[in-house]
Amino acid sequence: MTAAPVDSTAKPVILAVDDDPQVLRAVRRDLRSAYADRYRILGASSAGEALRVLDSLEERGHDPALFLVDQRMPDMTGVDFLLEAVSRFPDARRVLLTAYAETDAAITAINKVRLDYYLMKPWDPPAERLFPVLDDLLSDWLAAYRPVYRGILIAGHAVSAATHAVRDFLTRNGQPFRFRDVTTDPQARRLAEQRPEARLPLVLFPGGGVLAAPSDTELAGRLGLPTTASRPHYDTVIVGAGPAGLAAGVYAASEGLSTLLVDARAPGGQAGTSSLIENYLGFPAGLSGGDLARRAVSQAARFGAELLHPVAAVGLRAAGPARILTLADGAEISAETLILATGVTYNRLEVPGAERFEGEGLYYGAATTESSSCVSHHVFIIGGANSAGQAAVHFAKYAARVTVVVRADSLETGMSRYLVDEIRRTPNIEVRLRTRVLALDGDRHLERITLADDAAGTRTEQPARFLFTFIGAKPRTGWLCDVVACDAHGFVLTGPDVSWPGGRPAPWPLERERYLLETSLPGVFAAGDVRAHSVKRVASGVGEGAMAVALVHRYRAGAGGST
Repeated sequence: MTAAPVDSTAKPVILAVDDDPQVLRAVRRDLRSAYADRYRILGASSAGEALRVLDSLEERGHDPALFLVDQRMPDMTGVDFLLEAVSRFPDARRVLLTAYAETDAAITAINKVRLDYYLMKPWDPPAERLFPVLDDLLSDWLAAYRPVYRGILIAGHAVSAATHAVRDFLTRNGQPFRFRDVTTDPQARRLAEQRPEARLPLVLFPGGGVLAAPSDTELAGRLGLPTTASRPHYDTVIVGAGPAGLAAGVYAASEGLSTLLVDARAPGGQAGTSSLIENYLGFPAGLSGGDLARRAVSQAARFGAELLHPVAAVGLRAAGPARILTLADGAEISAETLILATGVTYNRLEVPGAERFEGEGLYYGAATTESSSCVSHHVFIIGGANSAGQAAVHFAKYAARVTVVVRADSLETGMSRYLVDEIRRTPNIEVRLRTRVLALDGDRHLERITLADDAAGTRTEQPARFLFTFIGAKPRTGWLCDVVACDAHGFVLTGPDVSWPGGRPAPWPLERERYLLETSLPGVFAAGDVRAHSVKRVASGVGEGAMAVALVHRYRAGAGGST
């Protein structure tokens, strides 16, 4: 049977703009060779012509995926054109072409239009200097692209712990959905009335099928997420799929090790909830934690690593040369080596009302799933580290007002300078220093918080619908510390720091010394935030994940024994 022809006008658009006819022909030729099967390639020989193209796209409801624009044009600079273009199509990716390294233009573009990349001409060979850049940007655009929606629908209460859990799970696993509030949306109300016995939220899937207040496991099963390992034994198993675990997965699989990652919830870990990481090397315009996780998952999978989620690890033991990991469903997985990268979770707020309103106005971490719900509201952020600063800047785009509550005397105490400066530049962010939250109150959801201003010695009660907390973190090691040595706070000890509580030396059966990231159990390594004395940064977690794989190779080369 012959396939039906694809309507080329329905494809997303890549628009190239350059006033040099020879360059424009070359760039259109290269773009067509790589992307014509998926994208409609358009060209314009001036900024004015390109603006008329945008007019046509708007009229027809077509979506540009990427602008590739020359900086030096006689009628309008590339940066000025992009300012106009992104005001109409804010989600399109932006690349600036320069004849040579115009640093000032690039910095201006990054700041003014959130430029994604700039390329110097010529870009030959395109397979090395052009296509890899555009592949990444188009992949990002596709991940966020929302055409006419016919997918998952959630019907529930806007402020509800059960609804938040479902929305958060789908968001962190890259599953698009629509949410409809049963109190205000007629369609959602009808759906709820048709199933009066069902608990909310209702999750409706395309093609049929409804789940009522589903668990993560039920959602994973319906979405077809992998939760069962394909083999009984691996060269290395990585527990946790945050930055450290994903980096370990990429390096282990790329170097030929049979590799399995397991994560109790979703790839990305705590970093995956970050709305924008602006100081990660190689991304001058920043990237979200979700984007970083998605890229890393794709990279690990390309090298052959398996990822199971949501799959929780609950036990670990040694059986001769093997390390046996027990999962929550009772299944066991054998591995020659194990890398613990379980990360940390934010500390709970220990004030009256906190437990009652968790997920119903009080959220731990940057719950970006709630961004749209925060429009026109007053949002409170608790914490003085980078994660709190990133959340404040993110929610300031949606909320009428954001208040950052900090116990310290200054933001500089725990926050990077670039975030401090950005917070001070943002007019709807207020910072309250030497201030604590004393209590939460409300009826069905959070409605009020009580603040103590230690500098003024006063207490005030303020209306509050949304409160996001970032007040330190604790490791996810409750299932581990009887097996490997941990410090008093539960962080896993490695290398020369290993000892049992009370300073008792941990027995060591091998002739060699422990490797730097090796735990008290030979062949079991720790990387990232879960490791005692680690630097709590995304970049350092990635570095430790890579280092752990190098030590796995050393361990295997010596068959685990003396070297």
